[in-house]
Amino acid sequence: MADALVIPGSRNGSAAGLLEYAGDVPAFRGASVHRHDWTAPRPPELFEPVVESWVCDEVRPVLDGLAGQPLLIGKSLGSFAAGLAAERSLPAVWLTPILSVPWVPAALERATAPFLLVGGTADKFWDRALARRLSPYVVEVPAADHGMFVPGPLTDTIAVLARVVVAIDEFLDEIGWP
Repeated sequence: MADALVIPGSRNGSAAGLLEYAGDVPAFRGASVHRHDWTAPRPPELFEPVVESWVCDEVRPVLDGLAGQPLLIGKSLGSFAAGLAAERSLPAVWLTPILSVPWVPAALERATAPFLLVGGTADKFWDRALARRLSPYVVEVPAADHGMFVPGPLTDTIAVLARVVVAIDEFLDEIGWP
């Protein structure tokens, strides 16, 4: 059986909002989904290099307990684990990755396994040109912010959620996972 590991952002847990449904995609494919939530106090400066080490120190033991090549699904701060994915050749889905700090794009450039990048044009941490240079698998949502919310009625944001779920499923089909 395949495994998937869901890694949260800084504000919500691994079963909140977009991550809940993103983790359901591999579950519906028969994978065992593991949801990690932060256990140690986060360093105070979110965008300093020490936070990458903190994220990897949190995620590494979970990965060490999983067999095979698990799929990583990370939101925002969770994308700081891109270095682990690169080291272990793990496929990944990075939701609203922090592309504005140098170590996340550097880790993504080292990746040998395919990864999907999902972001919105109103997200200050998203870089459209960089995302397309890093991966052929990119979903960009016009006007979506870092939470993947779009202006207008809530149903418009729900449609974004559906679009992201479909994109993850199509990405997994394309790479033959699991």
